[in-house]
Amino acid sequence: MTLPNGWAAATIAEIADTKLGKMLDAAKNKGDHVPYLRNVNVRWGEFDLSDLFDMRVTPDEYNDLAVQDGDLFVCEGGEPGRSAIWCGGPQRIVFQKALHRVRTRAGIEPSYIARYLKHAADTNALSDLLTGSTIRHLPQVGLQRIQLNLPPSAEQRRIVSKLDVLTARLARARVELDRLPTLSRRSELSILRAGVTGALSEGWRANSGFESTFELLKRIPMPVQGRGGREATGKVIQGVAALAVNDPATPLPVGWAWVPLLRVAKQETGHTPSRSKPEYWDGGVPWIGIRDAGAHHGRPIAETMQTISTEGLANSSARLLPAGTVCLSRTASVGYVTMMARPMSTSQDFATWTCTEALIPEYLMYVLMAEGEDIKKFGMGSTHTTIYFPEVRAFHIALPPLNEQREIVARIKASLARANRVEAETVRARALLDRLESAILAKAFRGELVPQDPNDEPASVLLARIRVERAAAPKPKRGHRAAAGA
Repeated sequence: MTLPNGWAAATIAEIADTKLGKMLDAAKNKGDHVPYLRNVNVRWGEFDLSDLFDMRVTPDEYNDLAVQDGDLFVCEGGEPGRSAIWCGGPQRIVFQKALHRVRTRAGIEPSYIARYLKHAADTNALSDLLTGSTIRHLPQVGLQRIQLNLPPSAEQRRIVSKLDVLTARLARARVELDRLPTLSRRSELSILRAGVTGALSEGWRANSGFESTFELLKRIPMPVQGRGGREATGKVIQGVAALAVNDPATPLPVGWAWVPLLRVAKQETGHTPSRSKPEYWDGGVPWIGIRDAGAHHGRPIAETMQTISTEGLANSSARLLPAGTVCLSRTASVGYVTMMARPMSTSQDFATWTCTEALIPEYLMYVLMAEGEDIKKFGMGSTHTTIYFPEVRAFHIALPPLNEQREIVARIKASLARANRVEAETVRARALLDRLESAILAKAFRGELVPQDPNDEPASVLLARIRVERAAAPKPKRGHRAAAGA
């Protein structure tokens, strides 16, 4: 491309002295304790010094690896090209291997170089300079060969100043967008709790005739429960919405009732066929595991990551449960809730309920979800919570009349769909911000972000002066490696 007036093409080697860090020798165990920078301390445009280490450093090591304000540090591995400028003041500090120190010559703005490296990394412009097939690295020779469009010194400063303003605005926008998923999750929980406690359907209920829950249960028989297992606990644990262990006797809307979940749904669990029997696996029978529940939390599941065979089903305690069965993860990752879109089996990590006509499966799913993280209060264990079956079998649900269940499900679905649309728009907006930042940087390095000033000293003159300064500089002493690029 044709460069703007006053600009010139240059490599990092032409405009800066570079040095790759080295491993400090702890075995020497002499000298002063000095903190040192590592690859992990460098973020894009800033340093994270929360886990800064120190080591005894000899005077020679310190002189070789000392850090000063204005030094640009570039990651050699991890995310090759990730860089930040040190502005930490006069404190004594050194840098270790896997970091390049780039010390720019007079007239070269390190912030301009840092911005260019960010743009080059984002656009894959560094890929041809990297080494390694699995883990990619930016060697010193690759860093030195990076070529960029160099404006006059004054224009470099104008570009950096403009970029600082624009990227600060983008950063504020990202902060606001990053808050939205948390707000969205809170909103979803509020919607669920408003639904299953009757607040969402209050106006509807006041203007509708209905068959009360008490009347509903008189005409629908109790499901037959499986034999065996531990008995339900007698203790009472109040949930935060519409679930409890045993009857909490708290007031409910007119026509509702606290009902044992076993009264309106058949409760079961699952099992894991023997892993030592290959013939028990990959047979096409869907089998829900924890990862499946996490990926389908709050919605029906039609496909699972693993399947078992009919032989595995027959030779384990797993059961093929009907479509509409609601599943709650009760161990490890407690609180994932999903609903079977077709007949499936599960692992033993789940409690499952196959609903009678008195309970709409989606309503049960929303009741379980409405507890959120508070569902763990029904379990035991601080590090790894488990909800045990005595509590599961004592679950009580705040059950509305059937017509109101349908109305609540419809209203929750509509509200959650709106929340999901907002979340999807947030993801798209985040991607647009990333593209906008990339476009801004591209304009900057084409000379289109700020106006050129014909009175600026051309970059060609600046480069010529740097070459003269290099030629006049004292040569490094024998026995010491020269800083690369000098």
